[in-house]
Amino acid sequence: MLLAVECGMSKQLKISRILHAGYVFECEGTQIAFDTIFENPFSRNCHAFPDVRFDHAQIREQKFAAVFISHFHDDHCSLESLDLLDRATPLYIYCIFDELFEMVRRLGFAKVQQLQLNVPVRAGPFEVIPREAMDADVDSMFQVKAAGMNVLNVVDSWIDGHTLAQLAQEGPWDMVLWPFQTMREIEVLQPSRSAAAPPELPEEWIAQLKVLKPRYVVPSSCQFLQEPWSWYNRAFFPISYRQFAREVGEALPQAQVVRLNPSVSVLLDAASLKAAPPLPWVVPVGEQDVDYQYQGNAAPPRTADIARHFAPLTAAQASRVTDYCRSGLLEKYGDVEASSEYFDETRYWQLSVYDHAGQVTRFRYRLDAGGAHADDGNAALGWTTEIPAAKLYAALELGESLTSMYMRINDAVFDPATERCLQDADAVDDPLVRCLFSDTFGAYQAAQLRRLLAR
Repeated sequence: MLLAVECGMSKQLKISRILHAGYVFECEGTQIAFDTIFENPFSRNCHAFPDVRFDHAQIREQKFAAVFISHFHDDHCSLESLDLLDRATPLYIYCIFDELFEMVRRLGFAKVQQLQLNVPVRAGPFEVIPREAMDADVDSMFQVKAAGMNVLNVVDSWIDGHTLAQLAQEGPWDMVLWPFQTMREIEVLQPSRSAAAPPELPEEWIAQLKVLKPRYVVPSSCQFLQEPWSWYNRAFFPISYRQFAREVGEALPQAQVVRLNPSVSVLLDAASLKAAPPLPWVVPVGEQDVDYQYQGNAAPPRTADIARHFAPLTAAQASRVTDYCRSGLLEKYGDVEASSEYFDETRYWQLSVYDHAGQVTRFRYRLDAGGAHADDGNAALGWTTEIPAAKLYAALELGESLTSMYMRINDAVFDPATERCLQDADAVDDPLVRCLFSDTFGAYQAAQLRRLLAR
């Protein structure tokens, strides 16, 4: 009750970091939460950075007045995390796909609503307004009003000019939670063909923050690393907390950059930002003020060596992978289209699958207007893909996403004509990427739901 009185009397808003893009907002005794991930690792191999563990018993006791989910990606919407919540909790989800809402209802939640852009949701003293992200088919942002404070949670979004103008009119902003990492999830798929990231923040970030003119800026989202042995940890995350604080501090001298590690809480009011007791159910582990160490395109290990880090597949699992490469992929290829013109003409593609011992099985295909065909000829290759067998199985059966597949695309030198054509091709046009991901929705959550319902 003391906090409720304090919040009501002095108009303070308590903001606490969970993990990644997850937050708890509290005012007048009411708690709401955003993008609730209570797992470490989450999304199968995203390890909290800095490290934390979760007290699931305490999480089960939480009574949130509402939970808001910005989009369906598995590092924001995890059924295994939602499974810890009281089924009476109202869930507000931004998603254009009905399948997700059906999955959440099957988990037992009765109050599940689809968020509409610019339509406010009230929860006690809170007004939460979903705002349009650059990719409105996927993302949303949140404007949160309470205790006289105005907070913008940008989540994972990029902001276009139209929305920026709208947000400027919604100011002044007391705090902006800004997604400070430019993840290189595509570049690591083809490291030999990608330049290192520039050593500064994107120009539009600084320009947009100057327009918003917040009092406080929190470097938000992307608080994770891959497995400890992963080369992605040196090549995936180019921006450090130190760099973000320096560049934003120089560009916005009137603003204060505030780092909120997992569990950390602050009290925001019209005059100040003060430390508050941390979330008791998010437990820090080890050093917390760690930072990213980017090494450009650090020399990646061979796919054979990466594959050795994964447990061997069972005979049935290995058969699933082989059957897919021999037949399932051929059946699927004709249903998915490339976004570039590179595959408009006949190309020969080699798919190399590496087992836990680093041994490779190669599959060769002819790709043309008629689809994909097994090929045992020796025509010059026009595309190559490498992948650990364990990761291909995980994508097929466990809903694993592209960012953790350790796929390697076109790590070869082709003939000069092919090389010229490849300059206009996109890595996500990779035939395996398209067959696995281009026309599927919610595979990760569907796999979670199967496991949860089978308990």
